[in-house]
Parts: sequence; C-alpha cells; structure tokens
Amino acid sequence: MGSEEKYLIGVDIGALKISVSIGDFSGNIIDNNVFKTPLTYEAVKHHVFYLIDDYLKTYSVEAIGIACSGLIDSKKGLILSPPNIPWLDNSPICKDFYDKFSIPTYLENDANACALAEWKWGNGKDYNNIIFVMFGSGIGAGLILDGKLYRGASGIAGEIGHIRMNDEGPYCYRKHGSLESFCSGGGIAKMYSKKYTNKITAREISRRAKDGDKKALDIIFQSATYLGKGLALLVDTLNPDCIIIGNIYTRSEELFRDRVLQMMRRESLDESYKDLVLLPSALQETLGDKSAIGVAINGISTKK
Repeated sequence: MGSEEKYLIGVDIGALKISVSIGDFSGNIIDNNVFKTPLTYEAVKHHVFYLIDDYLKTYSVEAIGIACSGLIDSKKGLILSPPNIPWLDNSPICKDFYDKFSIPTYLENDANACALAEWKWGNGKDYNNIIFVMFGSGIGAGLILDGKLYRGASGIAGEIGHIRMNDEGPYCYRKHGSLESFCSGGGIAKMYSKKYTNKITAREISRRAKDGDKKALDIIFQSATYLGKGLALLVDTLNPDCIIIGNIYTRSEELFRDRVLQMMRRESLDESYKDLVLLPSALQETLGDKSAIGVAINGISTKK
C-alpha cells in the first residue's frame, strides 16, 4: 500500500446484522466483518468503532459511508425511524462518527445506497436513469435520475412500499394493501398464512415454489402480479432506462420475471415501456458492502 493511497470504510446496518468493510474507489472490498445487530445504539457504536479503529491502523481512510434501512435524513446525518430497528430512532450517526474519527461520514438509506452501487459497478453502470428496488424484508426504491441520486424535497423519495395497491391485504408499512403487503418477505409470508393457515417464511415459500408446490406458486404469482403493477407506476412516472430488483427477486428471478413483465407491459404506456430493461442485481452477496462504499464515494463527489 502506497502512502498516498486512500481507502473507504462502509457500514451496512440492517435489522439482523451489521457489516463493516474496507474498500477502494473501484468498489473492491478488501476486508469485512459481520456481526449480529446489537439492541442499543451505544452497542452499535461500540462494535463498529472497534472495527474501524482496527482498520485505521493499516489503511488511510478518506471517508466513511453508512447505509441503513428505513427513513433517514442524509443532509443532517440522522437515522430517523428504521421500522425494524427502533432503538436507532433519531440517532445522529454521522456526527458521532465524525466526532470519533474526524473522517467525513455520509449516510443514505439502503435502497439509495444499493442504487449507487449498481449504478457504479453493477447492472446499472451503462444507464443514467435507473431504479433500484429493494425487495427483501420490505420494499423500497433508490432513484438515479439524469445521472444523479434523487432524494426528493424531504429526502425520502422512493418509499414505494407505502403505495396502496388494494383496499385489502396484509398490514405492512402502516396500512393494509400497500405494495409492501404483497411484495416483501413479510408480506409474502402473511399472504400465505392468511390463505393456507400455516406460517412459513418467504424463503421457504420460494423454495417450495421452485419445487412446484401449487400453494407456494399461487402466492408467488400474486406477489409478482402486484410487483408488476407497482413497477408500471414507476415506468410511467419516471420513464427509467433500467429497473434493477434485488434480494428475493434476484434469488428467485425465474419465479417472478415472466409475470412481472406481463403486468408491466399491460399496465405501462407503450412509449415508456418499449426501451425499458428489467434486470436482477449483479452484485448479489456483495451488494450491501459495496453499497456503503458507494455512499462514501457519492458523499465525497457531491460534497454534501
């Protein structure tokens, strides 16, 4: 490592686990450490600070990027209200990291962070207008429009999971019948439980569907139908070049793709749909780490 060479630290915060990585400006992950998400903000800082201190013994770090699920205020560096990590509500994480390390620290929600990573190093790198859709425990979108990350007036653009798709449906994201009710791990599990009474996870439903189980295939078909309808709204509203879907879709593209495209084609304007490309995530298991590194790079380049 040359003395002039600079590196980046990425912190990917999820409800179940946190990953702390060291990477370079090309998106290469040199090392990472993963641990179970602690149950207090102070414990989160303790674990993460320890790992960063260790990296700083070896690497010269130019910036820190943090990706976190839920509502955040990137301008103020605040985690506002991650739905599955309530003990992080109103955490001034960027200030706390800067106070500790004197290294510029930047924050984005996980969908925005993943959009940046796919745009820089994944399936979105050839496009200037992409939508990245997180399709995991919840659903949300990160928007790259005209070659820039778009956050909206309040910094929370892309909360597509809150869109009501039906008057009825599982209770997800503060209402019944939201897009998240049908297109998320929790929503899929709730749909199955309501229709077939027994409780199994979305991962198990996908596994059974791949094996040809009719009940599981029925639930996946419903989810894919609503996903296609929801994406059609984005196609007509934002006219993207490319939509990239991660998580559940990437792992089970063969179960979703045909029905999603069928509904998008039916519900979208021909002029909006004709040049659109629908792709899975290219980064897959490295997406979380690269997304946090991407936040650091984007923060440096835009000087927030």
